[in-house]
Amino acid sequence: MTTQDLARRPSLRSQRLNQITHSPHTRLDALVKAHAPFETLTNFAPFVVAQYLFQSELVAMYNDAELITIVPDLPARCRAEQAKADLADLETDVPAAIAGAVKNPTKAEALGWIFVSEGSKLGAAFLIKRAVGLGLSDTFGARHLGEPAGGRAEGWKSFIKTLDGLELSAEEEADIEKGAIDAFNRFTVLLEQAYATAPKAELA
Repeated sequence: MTTQDLARRPSLRSQRLNQITHSPHTRLDALVKAHAPFETLTNFAPFVVAQYLFQSELVAMYNDAELITIVPDLPARCRAEQAKADLADLETDVPAAIAGAVKNPTKAEALGWIFVSEGSKLGAAFLIKRAVGLGLSDTFGARHLGEPAGGRAEGWKSFIKTLDGLELSAEEEADIEKGAIDAFNRFTVLLEQAYATAPKAELA
């Protein structure tokens, strides 16, 4: 890494993570838009399938005892159950797990995954408004996009303050960056799979 690269490198860990995940994040956003999940309920259901698959793969991380010592309210932040309830509302089967889920990540790697999951709650503030147009809400069909207890901004600020304050080794810094990039790439895979296997709408 050159001196110029170091100069451009943000000082806060959360900012660095945002910087290094910009490309996979942009690719994922483009993929979501391409599938137009907020145009019809038929388009929306596979989006929720992907959300459920992703969140269910993170359940163990959100309930990890070591991570809970760092982020005490971590278990309550997981949205797997909300996404599962959304699938029931949408009369969509709970999908089988898809090969390739993260296995035994390091503590820092897991924090990278959780960083991506928690960050998506900010974008969900805009998505829930789109979901309302489909007749959905944070109590029916779009629960996983609902505002977390205590508010989106406060929950994110609290998590980021903790994340930025951690003392990590160089190896752990590499792990947390790997986890964040892997999380975006994994959600992209799950989204592609969900739409590829979704029942096609019957032609009238």
